[in-house]
Amino acid sequence: MSGRLQGKRCLITAAGAGIGRESALACASEGARVLATDIDAQALAALAAECEAIETHLLDVTRPADIDAFVSAQGAFDVLFNCAGYVHQGSILDCDAEAWRRSFAINVDGMYALCRAVLPGMLAQGRGSIINMSSVASSIKGVPNRFAYSTTKAAVIGLSKAIAADFVTRGVRCNAICPGTIKTPSLSERVAALGGDQDAVWKGFIERQPMGRLGEPKEIAALVVYLASDESSFTTGQTHIIDGGWSN
Repeated sequence: MSGRLQGKRCLITAAGAGIGRESALACASEGARVLATDIDAQALAALAAECEAIETHLLDVTRPADIDAFVSAQGAFDVLFNCAGYVHQGSILDCDAEAWRRSFAINVDGMYALCRAVLPGMLAQGRGSIINMSSVASSIKGVPNRFAYSTTKAAVIGLSKAIAADFVTRGVRCNAICPGTIKTPSLSERVAALGGDQDAVWKGFIERQPMGRLGEPKEIAALVVYLASDESSFTTGQTHIIDGGWSN
């Protein structure tokens, strides 16, 4: 049986774990030919072992020359899911110039480079869907101690809307996904890095959720599949909030 993404070529960054991994698996299960990238070779090997339909490649989104060479060698894609990201903890007073630059390099500059690299191929074939990972911690909602992260994720919303407007008549769509708190390996690592009473930290995350639970990576992956598919062909330039009601 053909899936919703049958015949589509999907490029997914940060596919080694969490939302990126679940999205790669979900897209492959719907018939897509998935090229999954990450900087973690071991994680990519585990992903490839789980699903033979997924091709994996090492790719650092902070290296634009590598991005250009990679996309040039691969040819046109139907779908790009920019999932790679970095979360800096703290206010503006905790964010030095190095942390500021790193946040933009990973969260914004990487998306710029990838979008710019894949767009010519999408335009040549007259179709394409770009999906950019933003967050409700952005221009949507102020969140304490997420200064650099929120700033970059607000920029991602602007980037996505601009691309959508520029290419709306040429078959290419661009949307942003804005999750709330999702239970991913990266969140677990950030909680561990805080030290102290980790049970209390997890309890705090859960208590601020109207649904009384954290989101799951598979729930975001389902939205990725929808935005990648032709089912969303009338949807572009949107911020898709998926946060269990946290931003209400």
